[in-house]
Amino acid sequence: MKTHMKRPRESGKLGWIFLWLIGIPIPVLLVLFLLRGCT
Repeated sequence: MKTHMKRPRESGKLGWIFLWLIGIPIPVLLVLFLLRGCT
């Protein structure tokens, strides 16, 4: 069996998708993304 190591970027993407799926609107996610990117 092959084990796949997830890259941090991929797991981050899954986190954003999860937030979107639980009902957080995309504009809110964009604002959080921009704020997080500036730090």
